[in-house]
Amino acid sequence: MATTTRGTGPEQHGSGSATGRLMQIGEAAERVGLSIRTIRHYEEAGLIVPSARSEGGFRLYTEPDLDRLAVVKRMKPLGFTLDEMRDLLTVLDALDTATGADRAALLDRLAMFHTAATTRVTALRDQLAVAEGFADTLRAELDHRTGPTCPNAPHR
Repeated sequence: MATTTRGTGPEQHGSGSATGRLMQIGEAAERVGLSIRTIRHYEEAGLIVPSARSEGGFRLYTEPDLDRLAVVKRMKPLGFTLDEMRDLLTVLDALDTATGADRAALLDRLAMFHTAATTRVTALRDQLAVAEGFADTLRAELDHRTGPTCPNAPHR
Protein backbone atom coordinates (compact mmCIF):
# COMPACT_ATOMS: atom_id res chain seq x y z
CA MET A 1 0.00 0.00 0.00
CA ALA A 2 1.55 3.29 -1.05
CA THR A 3 1.18 6.16 1.38
CA THR A 4 1.61 9.86 1.53
CA THR A 5 3.16 11.03 4.76
CA ARG A 6 1.93 14.24 6.29
CA GLY A 7 4.17 16.72 8.03
CA THR A 8 4.62 15.57 11.59
CA GLY A 9 6.27 18.46 13.34
CA PRO A 10 5.93 19.02 17.07
CA GLU A 11 2.75 20.96 16.53
CA GLN A 12 1.06 17.78 15.40
CA HIS A 13 2.68 14.85 17.19
CA GLY A 14 4.65 14.54 20.38
CA SER A 15 7.17 12.14 18.88
CA GLY A 16 7.50 14.03 15.60
CA SER A 17 7.58 10.67 13.88
CA ALA A 18 5.29 8.91 11.46
CA THR A 19 7.30 5.70 11.68
CA GLY A 20 5.86 2.38 12.72
CA ARG A 21 2.88 0.39 11.60
CA LEU A 22 0.14 2.39 9.95
CA MET A 23 -3.49 1.57 10.63
CA GLN A 24 -6.68 2.78 9.06
CA ILE A 25 -9.24 4.76 11.01
CA GLY A 26 -11.41 1.74 11.82
CA GLU A 27 -8.59 -0.07 13.56
CA ALA A 28 -7.49 3.14 15.29
CA ALA A 29 -11.05 3.70 16.52
CA GLU A 30 -11.30 0.15 17.84
CA ARG A 31 -7.92 0.28 19.56
CA VAL A 32 -8.62 3.60 21.31
CA GLY A 33 -12.30 2.95 21.99
CA LEU A 34 -13.65 5.92 20.05
CA SER A 35 -16.02 5.99 17.12
CA ILE A 36 -14.78 6.76 13.63
CA ARG A 37 -17.07 9.78 13.66
CA THR A 38 -15.47 11.06 16.88
CA ILE A 39 -11.97 10.68 15.46
CA ARG A 40 -13.01 12.60 12.35
CA HIS A 41 -14.51 15.29 14.58
CA TYR A 42 -11.25 15.56 16.54
CA GLU A 43 -9.38 15.85 13.24
CA GLU A 44 -11.69 18.67 12.11
CA ALA A 45 -11.11 20.37 15.48
CA GLY A 46 -7.35 20.18 14.97
CA LEU A 47 -6.65 17.76 17.82
CA ILE A 48 -5.30 14.94 15.70
CA VAL A 49 -3.81 14.76 12.24
CA PRO A 50 -3.32 11.36 10.63
CA SER A 51 0.36 10.64 10.08
CA ALA A 52 -0.27 9.55 6.51
CA ARG A 53 -2.86 8.92 3.85
CA SER A 54 -3.08 6.00 1.48
CA GLU A 55 -3.12 6.60 -2.26
CA GLY A 56 -6.88 6.18 -2.01
CA GLY A 57 -7.04 8.98 0.58
CA PHE A 58 -7.67 6.79 3.63
CA ARG A 59 -6.42 8.19 6.93
CA LEU A 60 -3.52 6.23 8.37
CA TYR A 61 -2.56 6.41 12.03
CA THR A 62 0.52 5.46 14.05
CA GLU A 63 0.96 4.56 17.72
CA PRO A 64 1.78 8.21 18.62
CA ASP A 65 -1.50 9.21 16.93
CA LEU A 66 -3.33 6.70 19.14
CA ASP A 67 -1.53 8.05 22.21
CA ARG A 68 -2.77 11.51 21.30
CA LEU A 69 -6.33 10.25 20.86
CA ALA A 70 -6.10 8.51 24.24
CA VAL A 71 -5.21 11.82 25.92
CA VAL A 72 -8.25 13.47 24.35
CA LYS A 73 -10.48 10.53 25.30
CA ARG A 74 -9.38 10.78 28.93
CA MET A 75 -9.97 14.55 29.04
CA LYS A 76 -13.51 14.33 27.68
CA PRO A 77 -15.27 12.90 30.76
CA LEU A 78 -13.60 15.57 32.88
CA GLY A 79 -15.36 18.25 30.87
CA PHE A 80 -12.33 19.79 29.18
CA THR A 81 -13.23 21.83 26.11
CA LEU A 82 -11.74 21.22 22.68
CA ASP A 83 -9.64 24.37 23.13
CA GLU A 84 -8.33 23.08 26.47
CA MET A 85 -7.57 19.71 24.90
CA ARG A 86 -5.73 21.42 22.07
CA ASP A 87 -3.80 23.54 24.56
CA LEU A 88 -2.71 20.53 26.62
CA LEU A 89 -1.64 18.64 23.50
CA THR A 90 0.38 21.67 22.42
CA VAL A 91 2.05 21.78 25.84
CA LEU A 92 2.87 18.07 25.71
CA ASP A 93 4.24 18.37 22.18
CA ALA A 94 6.38 21.39 23.06
CA LEU A 95 7.79 19.75 26.21
CA ASP A 96 9.55 17.16 24.05
CA THR A 97 12.04 19.76 22.81
CA ALA A 98 11.75 22.74 25.17
CA THR A 99 14.64 23.87 27.34
CA GLY A 100 15.32 26.50 29.95
CA ALA A 101 12.67 29.11 30.69
CA ASP A 102 10.39 27.79 27.94
CA ARG A 103 10.41 24.35 29.55
CA ALA A 104 9.69 25.84 32.98
CA ALA A 105 6.71 27.79 31.59
CA LEU A 106 5.37 24.66 29.89
CA LEU A 107 5.75 22.66 33.08
CA ASP A 108 3.78 25.37 34.92
CA ARG A 109 0.99 25.04 32.34
CA LEU A 110 1.09 21.26 32.67
CA ALA A 111 0.80 21.65 36.46
CA MET A 112 -2.27 23.85 35.93
CA PHE A 113 -3.85 21.09 33.84
CA HIS A 114 -3.04 18.60 36.57
CA THR A 115 -4.71 20.82 39.16
CA ALA A 116 -7.77 21.28 36.94
CA ALA A 117 -8.03 17.53 36.31
CA THR A 118 -7.70 16.76 40.02
CA THR A 119 -10.39 19.31 40.87
CA ARG A 120 -12.72 17.84 38.26
CA VAL A 121 -12.11 14.29 39.49
CA THR A 122 -13.02 15.41 43.02
CA ALA A 123 -16.22 17.01 41.73
CA LEU A 124 -17.12 13.80 39.88
CA ARG A 125 -16.50 11.75 43.04
CA ASP A 126 -18.81 14.10 44.94
CA GLN A 127 -21.49 13.73 42.25
CA LEU A 128 -21.09 9.95 42.35
CA ALA A 129 -21.50 9.94 46.14
CA VAL A 130 -24.73 11.93 45.80
CA ALA A 131 -26.00 9.59 43.08
CA GLU A 132 -25.14 6.50 45.12
CA GLY A 133 -26.89 8.03 48.14
CA PHE A 134 -29.98 8.65 46.04
CA ALA A 135 -29.96 5.08 44.70
CA ASP A 136 -29.61 3.77 48.27
CA THR A 137 -32.54 5.94 49.36
CA LEU A 138 -34.67 4.55 46.54
CA ARG A 139 -33.65 0.99 47.48
CA ALA A 140 -34.65 1.64 51.11
CA GLU A 141 -37.96 3.16 49.98
CA LEU A 142 -38.63 0.20 47.72
CA ASP A 143 -37.81 -2.28 50.50
CA HIS A 144 -40.00 -0.33 52.94
CA ARG A 145 -42.99 -0.23 50.59
CA THR A 146 -42.78 -3.77 49.25
CA GLY A 147 -41.42 -5.55 52.27
CA PRO A 148 -38.51 -7.96 52.20
CA THR A 149 -40.75 -10.97 51.48
CA CYS A 150 -42.59 -9.50 48.48
CA PRO A 151 -41.82 -11.78 45.49
CA ASN A 152 -42.15 -8.93 42.94
CA ALA A 153 -39.66 -6.61 44.63
CA PRO A 154 -36.37 -6.50 42.74
CA HIS A 155 -33.41 -6.98 45.04
CA ARG A 156 -29.73 -6.24 44.61
